[in-house]
Amino acid sequence: MTVLSARLSGDVLTADPAPALPWWSFSKTAIAALICDAAARGELDPDARCPGRAWTLRDLLGHRAGLGDYGHLPAYKSAVVAGGPAWTADDFLQAVSIDRPDTPPRTRFAYSNIGYLLARQALEAATGRGLAELVTTRLAEPLGIRSVRLATDAADFARLPFPAGGYHPGWVAHGCLMGTPGDAVRLLAAILDWPACAAMRDAQPLAAEVEGRPWTETGYGLGLMIGRMGAVGSALGHSGGGAFSACAIYAFPDLPGAPIVASFVPRGDAAPAERDAVARAQTG
Repeated sequence: MTVLSARLSGDVLTADPAPALPWWSFSKTAIAALICDAAARGELDPDARCPGRAWTLRDLLGHRAGLGDYGHLPAYKSAVVAGGPAWTADDFLQAVSIDRPDTPPRTRFAYSNIGYLLARQALEAATGRGLAELVTTRLAEPLGIRSVRLATDAADFARLPFPAGGYHPGWVAHGCLMGTPGDAVRLLAAILDWPACAAMRDAQPLAAEVEGRPWTETGYGLGLMIGRMGAVGSALGHSGGGAFSACAIYAFPDLPGAPIVASFVPRGDAAPAERDAVARAQTG
């Protein structure tokens, strides 16, 4: 199996030569960081109720707004297979009604790309800037991670090491960022060291283990999966998977050198990427 990876320990970065790859749900980590930064700038209040809703931005970022998702919907699956245009934001919000949440906010954890679509919309409304511009001006340029961008067209996925089969990034409702493995670990390192993003580490505990994956304790903060992975101890970051690839980008602060690892694998199962990240974290 082809694996493309990067490892950052201290100031030493080792990375496979790779083009910008889809970051899938690691994009949530970036969106959450941008919202925390906007809050620090006084542009929004993550604890204020979203207009006309019972949930807050903090609820959306922690998957505690009670919203559903679309990945299991027959209409979504058949639309992707048909190869037509990706849904618009309005299409997603018609398919998964936010007027009838599955549960009241703050009563349970329910992973939702729709929640992050709403969070993105709130961020863009508060700042007056689109996500692509915010990623460039508030993340990529200040941090010098020049490969990072928002994928907007099927051509962005056309020449990757993992064949995309024509899949359009627009099927990721909240937006799909792309970047090299090296820039993924550098971004996570910057976010974890960013005072404005300290609240992202406030994790709600979840089920203890996930079958087939290396987690032995699990939790979720704001755009961060947080828990423990067996002998390597604490892990903070995010996994992601899409139609043709998956990734795992994690910091392992309990290991010598506090390595941060990114692993990208073919097919959409994040479990092999997580296991590879754990293995690479242990090799000094």
